[in-house]
Amino acid sequence: MNIRPSAAIRQNYNEIAELCRKTAEPVYLTKNGEGDLVVMDMETFNRREKMLKLREELLAVEEDRLHGNEGYSVDEVAAMMRNAIQEATGRG
Repeated sequence: MNIRPSAAIRQNYNEIAELCRKTAEPVYLTKNGEGDLVVMDMETFNRREKMLKLREELLAVEEDRLHGNEGYSVDEVAAMMRNAIQEATGRG
């Protein structure tokens, strides 16, 4: 875990930015010894956001399954994917 005082972002922006990119981990900034902000590079942030969205979608699907909602067969999903590809490429 990378922890820096908040003054470090003003004094050493490039160093902190490089640390974020190099480690793909957030840097935690403190103010008066207490946690204040979290800084991370855009690639790491976007990757985390995509993972959170996927987890939300998987959770929703699992909740539907637990409530008895029917899913789709592999053949049905394959057909839907083929149709979506055809529509997206203008062949549908």
